[in-house]
Amino acid sequence: MELEELKKYYNKFKYGEESFHKLMQNRIKKILLVSSFYDAFTFEQDGRLSEKIFGEYRQLNLSLAPRVTSVPTAKMALKELEKDNYDLVVTMKHIGKMSFLDLARQIKENYKALPLILLLSSASEARQIKNNKKDVELFDKIFLWNGDAKLFLAMIKSVEDRDNLANDTREGLVRVILLVEDSVKYYSMILPYLYERIVEQTQILIREEVNDINKRLRMRARPKVIVAHSYEEAISIYRDYSEYISTVISDIKFPHNEEMDEEAGLKLISNIKSNDDFDIPIILMSSELDNKELAEKFDVTFLHKFDPQLINKIGKFIHDYLGFGEFILKDEQGYYDTAHSLSELRIKLQRIPDSVLKYHTVRNHFSSWLMARGEIEIARKIRPLRLQDFGSISESREYLLNTINNILDQREKGKVIKYHDYCSFEPNEIIQLRDGSLGGKGRGLAFLNALLVSMDFGQEIEDCNIVTPPTAIIGTNEFDDFIENNNLDEMDIEGLSDEQINRYFLAGQLTDQLLERLGVVVSQIDKPLAVRSSGLLEDSYSEPFAGIYRTYMLPNNDPQKSVRIQQLITAVKLVFASVYTERARMYINNLNHRISEEKMAVIIQEITGSCFDEKYYYPHISGVAQSYNFYPVSDLDHEDGVVSIAAGLGKSVVDGENTYRFCPKYPDKNLLKRDSLIKDSQKFIFALNLKKQNYSLVKGDDITLDKIGLEKLRSHGSLKHLASVLDMQNNRIRPGLRKDGPIVMNFDYILKYNYFPLAEIVDKIMELGEAAFGMPIEIEFAVDLQEKQDEEPTFYLLQIRPLAVGSREVHIPDKIDENNTLLYSEHCMGNGQFCDLEDVIFITSEDFDKTETMAIRNEVKELNAKMREKGNRYLLIGPGRWGSQDRFLGIPVQFNDINMAKVIVETGFEGFEIEPSQGTHFFHNVVSMELGYISVPHSSTTDYLHWDWLKKQGKVAEDRQYCKHVKLPGTMNVKMDGKSGRGIITIENCD
Repeated sequence: MELEELKKYYNKFKYGEESFHKLMQNRIKKILLVSSFYDAFTFEQDGRLSEKIFGEYRQLNLSLAPRVTSVPTAKMALKELEKDNYDLVVTMKHIGKMSFLDLARQIKENYKALPLILLLSSASEARQIKNNKKDVELFDKIFLWNGDAKLFLAMIKSVEDRDNLANDTREGLVRVILLVEDSVKYYSMILPYLYERIVEQTQILIREEVNDINKRLRMRARPKVIVAHSYEEAISIYRDYSEYISTVISDIKFPHNEEMDEEAGLKLISNIKSNDDFDIPIILMSSELDNKELAEKFDVTFLHKFDPQLINKIGKFIHDYLGFGEFILKDEQGYYDTAHSLSELRIKLQRIPDSVLKYHTVRNHFSSWLMARGEIEIARKIRPLRLQDFGSISESREYLLNTINNILDQREKGKVIKYHDYCSFEPNEIIQLRDGSLGGKGRGLAFLNALLVSMDFGQEIEDCNIVTPPTAIIGTNEFDDFIENNNLDEMDIEGLSDEQINRYFLAGQLTDQLLERLGVVVSQIDKPLAVRSSGLLEDSYSEPFAGIYRTYMLPNNDPQKSVRIQQLITAVKLVFASVYTERARMYINNLNHRISEEKMAVIIQEITGSCFDEKYYYPHISGVAQSYNFYPVSDLDHEDGVVSIAAGLGKSVVDGENTYRFCPKYPDKNLLKRDSLIKDSQKFIFALNLKKQNYSLVKGDDITLDKIGLEKLRSHGSLKHLASVLDMQNNRIRPGLRKDGPIVMNFDYILKYNYFPLAEIVDKIMELGEAAFGMPIEIEFAVDLQEKQDEEPTFYLLQIRPLAVGSREVHIPDKIDENNTLLYSEHCMGNGQFCDLEDVIFITSEDFDKTETMAIRNEVKELNAKMREKGNRYLLIGPGRWGSQDRFLGIPVQFNDINMAKVIVETGFEGFEIEPSQGTHFFHNVVSMELGYISVPHSSTTDYLHWDWLKKQGKVAEDRQYCKHVKLPGTMNVKMDGKSGRGIITIENCD
């Protein structure tokens, strides 16, 4: 799909926002955002960026919010700057072939006064650019994206506050909050919360004001937040605006005289304290607790940067002022009712007396109130109309309601809808039950849903539906409230087992607001429900968290509604608890994050499927599709993509069970040889057991699921268009189940005879998704082949996320010196080069026993723990499929069991040749965290692993029953070329 075409649909999705921007006269009016369409959508949708920006502007009594124009490449950005004037440019690093640095240089050469912000996507990017001073100087400000769209608002306000500082302090006596911090990570984390707390505190103060003039003054006089990154910058701001500064929040260690000064903050505060005319509250922050005594000598507050409550403690220092009122419905006799939102006004308009409607209509109150709240489209339609333009007051009421209904329906199309009293849970609708971020999974799902709906994507392919299931999302504010209200932030998680953490969370109380809304969900959705995690850090490019958090499948069919609600409540609490489980803590620590940085949203989604045998519920097909194939075979290319599908629930695919793989561009091409297809065919499905009533979710997130052998499914009829049988007599695989014989799951009727256009749908969605994300993507989906009257088969899109594919050029010579080579493979996944590995942990084919893979896993886990204690990364080699949940296919490690491995090698031997499983949660974590993942098939004529050489080398550090740990005499040089799929490991020094 062409970018210009995609941009057209993205603009269509942003219906109704242009009218807001036409009101703007001052401040930042136009912002050029240079990023992938997915990142742009995240800013707009996650946390409702447009609402946040406009909400603050209307509460501050300002005229107009900024207009954001998105382009996906640097080249398009330069063209956009040529034809239009912008007040701010925000760019990310991954913006096409032209680098972000080249873009910055051209902007600074041609538009010297134009502010330029670099928005980084990971802490590693922040560290890289910090080390290059020339790169830093190209940008006016640098921020680090933290998964919360509030940062975007803070970026805008930060630029505006600095630009308006001199005038607003002089003319309006505006107060100033001075933040002194050189760490991109920390000021990107602190600034959004400062602005948020300013808003919250101001709203409280406004309620106490009785004078309208004082309210307006308080709203307009919002404190400014000014950020300084060095001692010189901070002291200059203080000297120029000392009489306006209300608070100083400062790090202790930051640059002074162009060098890092361990006591720069102390020197700054000493200078401020020497001014006897002013006594302002001050916060000193440090990552070193030893600095607490030094800070207290100055009689200031000290905060430890690693304190989980850092942000909340900073918030206590902040004061702000703003707010907007409700619509007070009344008539000549006085007060009647109050509407707090447009949705509530729509409901109350249906029942207010004629006298109330007439009172407000003749005075144009509806138009004025809606205009002030930013509902410009509606206000514009009704403002010119007078009561005498209608035949009766009833006709006036009907017109007003129709106008609101039509515009709200159009505006909500494809968007995340905030919960309201008349919500209906329908396909392609996402209802947000609580405010806050949607989390990683929620963002991805909402993004693609918006595009699919805007494009009317389902109409492109005949005789089937393409939808997202009815979905509700609990925003991260509920998680914050749950932790705070139940005092879980005081819990010493390091000393608690998963079972103890579960008990703490299950004993906690959700907010009354959410409890009420969960009751509505259960009342309106009568099908089974999936309760899924959606953490802030989840499903990102480099930190996927795939399979780390919990998902629960609920039958949702108990005769008593109260029981169904309680089961849903329990599932939500346990998903919250999964943030603090041992597996999640280890994963987060391995990524150099703190547990306090993670927040959990929860997705509640109708499970795709049908009921079979009055007991089981499952979809006909579940699958994972990747637009980039790490292991192409035959004449296929990496970019052709790959799909893994299975009958039944998707657990078979994401857990690494036997599945069927095909290329969506060439679905009739067999990727496996006939004998391998028969041997590795799916043997069972996962299904939801609808008869399970008295189950306990704490026993595991698969407690409601059953495994069902394929032979038992013949009576269900669900395999009719999916399976084939092996005709033993004629030695042929025959599509369908009309013949007797072993079942082979090759989906011939779907992929070769196109009974359902699965390959076409997946290919189109991946093309769309890759264009929108600006990188390869992965989707999860399910298919229900309904055969009921008047119902077409339906493709359900369940999830989308970015897929990490390295782009660094790595040279591997065509001729390889085998004498110096430990391993060569043309089945390599990953991209890059490193040469700091000296340790190898391996299992040979002689020591391997596929009936003892659980014992082997325990040995690997113990050795990995020892490596973690030493801080050593290592090369891991073993037979079969690493991370498989089927212990007979390989060693069923979880990601945390091998998190110190830098390169993972899967080997085969005679009689044990397993296909790599793309699409599993384990696989996705390995890909996204840029680990080497190499397969050495036993049958390959090109790939090899010199076992004899390995066994003779170095010192055997530890020799277990199944595993060996060898310390090599030198370091290994690992090269992986992600484009060609070639990888090599030699023992030599790096170039």
